[in-house]
Amino acid sequence: MPVVFCGVCPHPPIMVPEVGKEQSDIVIKSRKAMLELGRRLKESGARSLVIISPHGPVFRDGIALNTGKALKGSLKGFGAPRVSFDLENDLQLASAIDRRARDAGIITLMMDESAAGQYQVSLDLDHGLIVPLYFIREAGVDLPVAVVYMGLLPPDQLYRFGMAIGEAVEESGKKVAVIASGDLSHCLTADAPAGYNPRGREFDREMVRLLGGADVMGIINMESDLVEKAGECGLRPITMMLGALDGRKVNAEVLSYEGPFGVGYLVAALTPGDGEAGREFGRTIGESRRSMDESRKKREGFLPRVAREALENYARGKKYNVSPADVPGEFSKPAGVFVSLKKDGQLRGCIGTILPRYGSIVEETVNNAISAGHRDPRFYPLDPGEIDGLDISVDVLYPPEPVQGLAELDPLRYGVIVKSGRKQGLLLPNLEGIDTVEEQVEIARQKAGIAAGDPVELERFEVIRHK
Repeated sequence: MPVVFCGVCPHPPIMVPEVGKEQSDIVIKSRKAMLELGRRLKESGARSLVIISPHGPVFRDGIALNTGKALKGSLKGFGAPRVSFDLENDLQLASAIDRRARDAGIITLMMDESAAGQYQVSLDLDHGLIVPLYFIREAGVDLPVAVVYMGLLPPDQLYRFGMAIGEAVEESGKKVAVIASGDLSHCLTADAPAGYNPRGREFDREMVRLLGGADVMGIINMESDLVEKAGECGLRPITMMLGALDGRKVNAEVLSYEGPFGVGYLVAALTPGDGEAGREFGRTIGESRRSMDESRKKREGFLPRVAREALENYARGKKYNVSPADVPGEFSKPAGVFVSLKKDGQLRGCIGTILPRYGSIVEETVNNAISAGHRDPRFYPLDPGEIDGLDISVDVLYPPEPVQGLAELDPLRYGVIVKSGRKQGLLLPNLEGIDTVEEQVEIARQKAGIAAGDPVELERFEVIRHK
């Protein structure tokens, strides 16, 4: 029996009347839509529910499933302890999903009490689960649940995991619904949780349009810069949910959308139909991704291309050298360089030098690219298979100059260096979410481990970014 119903649910606790009180009426449109979604879920005849949360144990290289003995949690942390759940965990379905995902080459983790202790995470139901479940229960639905947490994987792997959910459901022989919990942009207004970014509304408009049209490839291929600037938490769970519908006709309906608190809340119902060959996207997503990777590489400037080739040669165990005849004159002089690697909009490594250590910008780029990929202590070393999917930027630094105070700084134009004794912290200019000099200096202090009251020396520098 294939998946019988899918839905997209926002999860702001303020939507729950016991939490939001009178403020919950501000999102009455979303509340009514959630009850309607619950009604449709009930009508689908589902006998079990898979719900995907962007909160809880989230891993960069894999996907966790909650396999605790019971599924318990409440909104106590939001002032509503009586909103609580003690649910049956559908461990048989979770096990089947795990097996199918592993067969597809996706890393999974069955997160039981022992694993939770090892990773120092909680198995309590988070608000990304409880809020949708609240309205589903209000609609008269009480089902066993399999809890899945999103992973920070590439879109094609998230979609493939969703296909594994669909395969496990068919194997189970019972009717199952799949719910993706997630909010859209957190940047819709100046007082939004992530601050204002005009691209937030652009992202939300696109998601409403694409999801309403069940446009899977449009969602999979959303511009990474748009996704990053939107500050969302719903795209990955939605991508995973869509995978569970692979090869099926889909009747998609956006039941509501609003963003009164600076965060986009979308409620959508997706009813699967019969099989349709033209919607077997699992076969084409990999090809589409490879095409996008090739297109990205063709658009790269000289220095990002040097960084990429340095990483490729390092992966093959070869030393990379650029012929002096191939180096534009502007890159033959020495300068400090920062190389930043991003994968699917997420930082994957960043290493740089304030002052040059090598004889040219090109040499600096080669060495810092390898360090960013393999010596950034925040990340595992880069796998050779990841290189094609990287967005690479190279920042060339002008020599730093001392300043006398904050008035001589500008976070959009200048990077900042904060020094106190042997401690030194650096922050590049024009970074997302850093709008004031005070924020810029404070973050540089924190990076260096300089206490708030310690006297500091300030330097500024300009940057040319190459993409």
